[in-house]
Amino acid sequence: MPKKENLYVISYDISSNRVRNKIATELKNYGKRVQYSVFECQLSEEKYYELYGKLLKFCLEEPEDSIRIYYLCDSCRKKIRIIGNVKTTVEEEEVIII
Repeated sequence: MPKKENLYVISYDISSNRVRNKIATELKNYGKRVQYSVFECQLSEEKYYELYGKLLKFCLEEPEDSIRIYYLCDSCRKKIRIIGNVKTTVEEEEVIII
């Protein structure tokens, strides 16, 4: 029987470029980036605790730095609504500044 996986939405607000990049790199190993600092991760309980332990090791340098993890139950997942282009990830987008 396959392990049950749950959906977690993980966001971060980190002032240090170095720490922020390390967190993003780690999160890419567990889920997909849906916004610049937001990832959706489909994880078994074992993988969740593995990731959680890795995130705890990051030294958050500023008092306002944070990592937030939201667990979405099955009934909550059914209520997710997305407005806009869902095919494009942040890495695929081309940014033009005028």
